[in-house]
This record gives sequence, C-alpha cells and structure tokens, in this order.
Amino acid sequence: MAARILKLDYGKMFKIAKAVSKKAGKSSVKIFFDMIHCGMKFQAGYHDYQEFEFYLMNDEQRATFLTRGKNNAIIKKYNDKEYMPLFEDKIEFNKRFAKFIKRDWLDVREAAPEAFEEFMKKNPHIIAKVVDGAGGEGIDKYCIEDYKSAKEIYDLINERKQYLAEAFMTQHEKLSELYAGSVNTMRMFTFYKDGKGYFLQAILKLGNGGVVDNFSGGGMYTFPNEKGIVTVPAIDKADVLHKKHPLTKKDIVGFEVPLFDDAVKLVEEAATVIPQVAYVGWDVAIGKDGPELIEGNPFPGVFQKRASLSENKTGIIPLYRKYMDI
Repeated sequence: MAARILKLDYGKMFKIAKAVSKKAGKSSVKIFFDMIHCGMKFQAGYHDYQEFEFYLMNDEQRATFLTRGKNNAIIKKYNDKEYMPLFEDKIEFNKRFAKFIKRDWLDVREAAPEAFEEFMKKNPHIIAKVVDGAGGEGIDKYCIEDYKSAKEIYDLINERKQYLAEAFMTQHEKLSELYAGSVNTMRMFTFYKDGKGYFLQAILKLGNGGVVDNFSGGGMYTFPNEKGIVTVPAIDKADVLHKKHPLTKKDIVGFEVPLFDDAVKLVEEAATVIPQVAYVGWDVAIGKDGPELIEGNPFPGVFQKRASLSENKTGIIPLYRKYMDI
C-alpha cells in the first residue's frame, strides 16, 4: 500500500482536487485527502473520484461503485490472458465471431491490389483500422470518389498499416437522426457463467463531430435502461452534460435504442464463444437489418451513472455481484 501511495501523480491529484473543490464547495486540501482515502479503501483513482463524484457520497455509497482498481481485479480473476489476443486482434476477432458480423470485410495483408479494387467496387465507402488499435485510434474512412483510384487507397492503407478494411455500414435511421457522422454504437457488458452469457448493462456512444463515437475521440456516452430507453444526459470528455445532441439538437434523454432486445440476445450468445474470457464489453452497432458486433473488449472499461445522475447514488457492483464474486 505504501509503495502504491508513493507512485501517485500528486501534481495531477492537486489539479483535480482544485477542480472538484469548486464544484463541491469544499476545500481542495480536504478533497485531496479524501481522494487518498478513497484510493486506499475503494481502489479509486483520482479519475474515478472525479468522474463518479465520490465527493457527493458517503463510504457506504462509494462501496457500491466499480472503480478501475476493482475492475482490473475482475479482469484478472475471470479473463484468461492466454485467450485475450483473440479479441485484441481485430481480424482474428472477425474470423472468430463471423456469425455476428454482417458487413463485408477484407484482410488487406492477404489481398492483391486487384482484389482490393473489387472490394472497393462493391463497397465504395470503407472504414480501415489498424489491427491492434484501441480507443478509436488508427481508424479512417475512405471514399472512392475522393481518390484517383482504389490502388491509391490500397497503398495508403498499407502505409498506415490499417490492414482491416470494412464496408461502411448503414446504421439504423433513428441513430442517424441523432448523429449521422459516425456509427453510434453501444458498449454492452456480459458475463459468462455455467454455460450461459448474462447481459449486465449497456452504454450508448454518440459521435460529436468526428467519424468515431469513442469518448477519447471526442464522442459522448449515456445510459439506456433495461428497455433501451435513455434516461440521463450524455457526458462528453470535457465533463459537460447534454440532454440534446449539441450538433443535431435531437433529444438524447428519452431516446429509445432501436432493436435493443435483439442486441441483448446477440451479446449473450456471443459471450459463449470464448468462455475463457468471461467478462467482455462488446461494441454493437444497430444496422438497418439488425444488430451486429463491431469488436469485443476483454478490458471493457468502467461505466456507471455518476452520483448526481443516480436516484440513490448506487453504483454497478450490486448488479455485478448477482453473477460474479467481487
């Protein structure tokens, strides 16, 4: 524990403590020492403290929140690291989970220029990804009309090592109404136990000016309930809440995710494919013909309603304990 305390980035902590003190109306010194307390007792980093608003809760309430430290312990306990590369390599993932993927895709490493040209004829708008990228990095959209030839795109993709080329899917019209510049996906969490996949929770990710919906790439996220209806505002990277989409002005609160039940069934079945990785966060797109997998994350991240958006300031841990020992 002492070693962990010595490794803390105190400069960053003081900066966050000052920002939180203005919101909470408490002294930055008091906030700072409360951060240390939460780190030791709840494995909460300073980002957890700020993001989930630990400064608004007592210790009993804080204990219900999944922190990054506790999330790492779940992953270590239930996800076999020998099988994680099957998720982390995007091309290997597409092969393993082909049943749940409807869009055309191509391994550019194995495709001659002529084969790639045929792929572009069939799919004039594509998304190209680095095989092992994360957080929306290494992803670009290519449209044939913007280039002299398919060969030019082929060379550029190889230069950028974006070896996974996928047809740009058409998302459900209701999601395009919210924001059409990116495919707006859900991160859907599952847990595998006793031969069955169990759906835990979902977040809805929305693009906000870019071609990806990832939070780190400028997007936003919010929470659909068990019926797929969004009940709280979306949060962006600047910690701003949005009841309406800032670009389209469409309502976020009250939005009903189309085909939500179908998406739940899909991820519960997908959870059984590699049972050695029991805890997964699936990125799911809702296309015009139904839901499909984009990728699976064996390090699924931590998402839960912050204290001020929760009716009783309760985190996700009580739900998780129905299925796993944490």
